[in-house]
Amino acid sequence: MDHFSGYIFDLDGTIYLGNEPIDGAVETIRYLQSLDKKLLFLTNKTIDSRDNYLKKLNGFGLEIGLGHILNPALVTIHYLQNHHPGGKAYVIGEEILKSEFRDSGIEFADSPEETDVVVVSWDREFHYNHLDFAYQAIKQGAHVIATHPDRTCPMPGGEVPDCGGMIGAIEGTTGLEVNIIMGKPSVYTALTALDMLKLDAKDCLMSGDRLETDILMGNNAGMNTALVLTGVTTSEDAAASDVKPTFILNSVHDIYRSSRLPS
Repeated sequence: MDHFSGYIFDLDGTIYLGNEPIDGAVETIRYLQSLDKKLLFLTNKTIDSRDNYLKKLNGFGLEIGLGHILNPALVTIHYLQNHHPGGKAYVIGEEILKSEFRDSGIEFADSPEETDVVVVSWDREFHYNHLDFAYQAIKQGAHVIATHPDRTCPMPGGEVPDCGGMIGAIEGTTGLEVNIIMGKPSVYTALTALDMLKLDAKDCLMSGDRLETDILMGNNAGMNTALVLTGVTTSEDAAASDVKPTFILNSVHDIYRSSRLPS
C-alpha cells in the first residue's frame, strides 16, 4: 500500500486518540516520508487551530509543516471570501474558530438584520441565544453554511456531541436543510486537499475512521480509500453500510506493515 503518490489522513481516531498517537501511526508516517510521499492531515474539528494541530503532531516526533494540515476553518474562510466578499457573518463556534476568521478579515455581524451568512460550527457552549440569533437572521434572508457534518467526535472516554447537534437545532427551528457544508465529505474539502497536494484523485489514498465523512468524500472524489478500525466505525458497521472503502485496515500501521510482507 505504499505505491500511492499522496496520502491524506484523518486525525482523530486515525492518527491519534486524545493526546496519544495510535500504535504504529508515527512509524507509518515516517516511513511514507522516507519515500518522499506527499502527505496531508485533514480534520473536521473546529475547536482547535491548525497551529495547535501542528504542535500536536510535532510533539509526537513528526516533522510536519503547517502546509500539511487542512481543517474546515481554512476551507470555510476561502468559501466566504469567494462567495460572500465583504459580507458579515454570524458564527456559532468556539473562540479559536472566530479568531481564525478575524485574522483572515471576516467581518462579524452585530444583529440578525445585518447578517449575510450564518456559519454553524461545533460550540461546546451552544445555547438558546445562539439559536435565536441564527433563526432570526436566516428568516430575514441570511445564507447558512456549516463547517462540518459530524454528529459526534471520538474521545478517549467515548464519543461526544459534535457540530451535527448544532446543525440539527438550526434545521429543526427554521425548517430548512443546511446543505452547504465545508468539511468532509464536502467537495469543497476534497478539491482543496487535492489542490494542496497538487495530485490527481486517483493517485491518492484517503484514510479515516468514518464511513460517512472520510470514506464517502474520498470515494466521491475518485480517491482510493482506507477505513481504519481505530475510531468510531466497526467492521460490522462497514459490512452493513452502502459506503464501501477500497481497503479496511486495523489501523494506519497496516500501510507500513503491508510493505514488510514478502512479495
